[in-house]
Amino acid sequence: MAGSKKAASKRSSKTARKTTAARKKRTIKTSSAPDAVDEQLARYRSMRDFTITEEPSGGHARKEPREGLPFCVQKHAASHLHYDFRLGWNGVLKSWAVTKGPSYFTGDKRLAVQVEDHPMEYGGFEGIIPQGQYGGGTVMLWDQGRWEPQAGHTDVDAGLRDGSLKFILHGQKLKGKWALIRMGGKWQREKKPNWLLIKEHDEFEHSEKEAPVTETEPDSVITGRSIEEIARNEDHVWNSKDTRSGAKAWFRQEPRETKSQTRARVSDKELQKEIKDLPSERQPSFTEPQLATMVEIPPSGSDWLHELKLDGYRIQARKDGSKVQMLTRKGLDWTARMRRIADEIAQLPADKATLDGELVVVAPNGTTSFADLQASMQEGTKNELTYFAFDLLHLDGKNTRNLPLKERKELLRSVLEGSNEERVRLSEHIESGGVELLREACKLQAEGIISKRAAGKYVSGRGRDWLKAKCLHEQEFVVGGFTLPANGIHGVGALLLGYYKGGRLIYAGRTGTGFTQKTHRTVRDRLDDLEANLSPFASLPGDARKDAHWVKPEMVVQVRFATWTADDLVRQAAFLGIREDKPAAEVTREEPAASFGPRKSRSKVAEQDSRARVVANSSDEIRAAVGKHAPVRLTHPDKVLDQISGLTKQMLADYYWAVADQMLPHIADRPLSLVRCPEGAGKPCFFQKHVNAMLPEGISGIDIADKKGKVEPYITLNTAEALAGLAQMGVLEVHPWGSRNEDLEHPDRLIFDLDPDETLPWKEIVDSAMEVKDLLKQLGLESFVKTTGGKGLHIVAPIEPKYGWPEIKEVARQIVMSMESAAPDRYLTKMTKTARKGKIYLDYLRNERGATSVAPYSPRARVGAAVSMPLNWSELKKMKERPSFSVAHFPEWKGRLKKDPWMKMNEVKQGLKL
Repeated sequence: MAGSKKAASKRSSKTARKTTAARKKRTIKTSSAPDAVDEQLARYRSMRDFTITEEPSGGHARKEPREGLPFCVQKHAASHLHYDFRLGWNGVLKSWAVTKGPSYFTGDKRLAVQVEDHPMEYGGFEGIIPQGQYGGGTVMLWDQGRWEPQAGHTDVDAGLRDGSLKFILHGQKLKGKWALIRMGGKWQREKKPNWLLIKEHDEFEHSEKEAPVTETEPDSVITGRSIEEIARNEDHVWNSKDTRSGAKAWFRQEPRETKSQTRARVSDKELQKEIKDLPSERQPSFTEPQLATMVEIPPSGSDWLHELKLDGYRIQARKDGSKVQMLTRKGLDWTARMRRIADEIAQLPADKATLDGELVVVAPNGTTSFADLQASMQEGTKNELTYFAFDLLHLDGKNTRNLPLKERKELLRSVLEGSNEERVRLSEHIESGGVELLREACKLQAEGIISKRAAGKYVSGRGRDWLKAKCLHEQEFVVGGFTLPANGIHGVGALLLGYYKGGRLIYAGRTGTGFTQKTHRTVRDRLDDLEANLSPFASLPGDARKDAHWVKPEMVVQVRFATWTADDLVRQAAFLGIREDKPAAEVTREEPAASFGPRKSRSKVAEQDSRARVVANSSDEIRAAVGKHAPVRLTHPDKVLDQISGLTKQMLADYYWAVADQMLPHIADRPLSLVRCPEGAGKPCFFQKHVNAMLPEGISGIDIADKKGKVEPYITLNTAEALAGLAQMGVLEVHPWGSRNEDLEHPDRLIFDLDPDETLPWKEIVDSAMEVKDLLKQLGLESFVKTTGGKGLHIVAPIEPKYGWPEIKEVARQIVMSMESAAPDRYLTKMTKTARKGKIYLDYLRNERGATSVAPYSPRARVGAAVSMPLNWSELKKMKERPSFSVAHFPEWKGRLKKDPWMKMNEVKQGLKL
């Protein structure tokens, strides 16, 4: 399947070039006047109560974006599961309910029932429609992108009228030529005419034997969540109704809102009055930029605004009448390098303005790349450049720097509405949810996020009002030497890197990857001009001196790397480009500051356990901790499954082999659900619970009937070899049932999942776990606790398998209901969005037939490969901060296995008395 995805990617690029040329030849007229849109949405609005549902009402008429007509597909678990297929046209989304979902096999003719038109904003909606409302259930944004009519079928209105639409999709999952064909001749008398959605023949079509795209790509295109995860997280609705909570705006950096929408948002009278009363000043020629302090964990709470960290050049845009200067972070004038950006800023509706922002090149997935920016500027393709403005420092003779950031950004939004091009954009933000945004940014392989205090003033220099958290290590280094390439070409083999500390250049390792043919030559030519006789480094290991050519330490380069080794050298470093905006003398090693909040003294062990950033260990280090490689066959054992920790297939197999004695008592001879991530953490993952031919040796099946009586073989295993073999499939999570194969209908565990709001202090979560422990003790039950690998805790009580699932679920429900009743300000038992803030969700639904929870010692399918770690109740009570364990840290915590807190769980014999 991976091979077909790569081929599809190549075909996608080829088709994109063809269709781009064809698109220029066509003119597609649309009409989205407000009255026309309101008329089209009348039926949609009449069917919904917008005081209850989170669905957008379509309050604003929206024009189709200039870069193409939008489309989306939403997976909708209502009375029955179906897929809502939507094409943007004339200011609304024309919509069809496709019962089985789209199919790439041309022989499949999928029934598509035309339903009411939806507002354009609906294309970003993902979340919960309350039961009792029309379409009540869970909505997932399954795919999105752009569409265009096929050649010869550009009259879309005629196609809708005549019952024949032929179009090309440019989505993330759906691509190529498709058709919608209306059935029958009575459609004018039908409220919901029946159409057929058909894939047409082209390079994207699949054979009948290939797995359906709805199965291979089951999860959200925006959040990566499954339909079940969205249903469980009712508090978190990615909803375009409010742009502050819409994922698309933050990750894709879509063009900003229309003028009418922006004007409505900045019409606050108090804000206008405050602007009027701002102190006057002569526009500064340059303002020293405000800089961010690096942290490991982004701050939480509503006091912070979080932006995607952009990977480009920091540029201050100074507009004085018709003259515009584009200044680097050190005040160098780079206007000539970005003339088209400067020309657009000159058209902004302000006489004098100073903007702070980042010059970038935007990749197709919405992220930014410094390497692409370097290539674009060197090759003169400046039309690819985009300037994202994120702050406003001066406006028409007024000093705006003392305004709160949130107000500065609102003012900036109103200034940018005057730009008619897309080269100058507002850098959007979200309020709160920093940890989750960082996780999603890492999934997109973005650099990280910037968190800014919403009420903060603009203060030059580095401080703690701006904080940056990164997915991957990336920083500037000074080049102190190089080696020659082995093939004898004119270029470099590797760069010798360093940073300054106390006035001395400290050696930091080398990088020999990331170069193109052109950058090989460019870097070499510049280094030849800096040739020196002596090493500029304060000291060097012996092997670093071999074949080295020394240079004056003047060139600064941007480097991305996996981690720092124990010897303080960069590991898996890749060259990104030359930095021309930063003097070599200012390059220091970037160290994360303490997590935001009061500093606390911690022991060395606690320091290790609470580290949020995973430090990679090599495969050899993991193997040394294990003793030997797992005795399983792996294809591509060096394939990286987690970019931050450097976790490979081999390391994962070795880890499973090492913890098998501790994991197997909790997963052996039970039905299992596996979270498979073939491309690694942060990439598309999916659940697998049924047996197929691709499973490794040692895995067998247990026949289980579902609610409808259909019997299918579920995955089960009972050997260390089978567990280690899961690494071949990219299994990053193992989830067992709460009952054993020999007695499926009688659970032998009572499970509680404490899922806290991320703003809650760790002590409150610990206190809540102790409360659950005490309640279980009152029932005569001993319990065990572990981390979830996330922000919460699991409490598990082993029980005699005597009662059925309904009885056990009711016991769990009564326990959590008693806690909620006694402390409604602390707990809730339903995932109600409005009531979620500042509370702990007591999830007892793990006690249902077929429900699972992550196994002890299982990794999690998240960037960093955290581990769900068993704890002693006594150590939990002493923990002052949330612990963090990972696969990559296994050599550090391996000793815990000898005193496994869950070792005696299966020996405990205790029963419930109902």
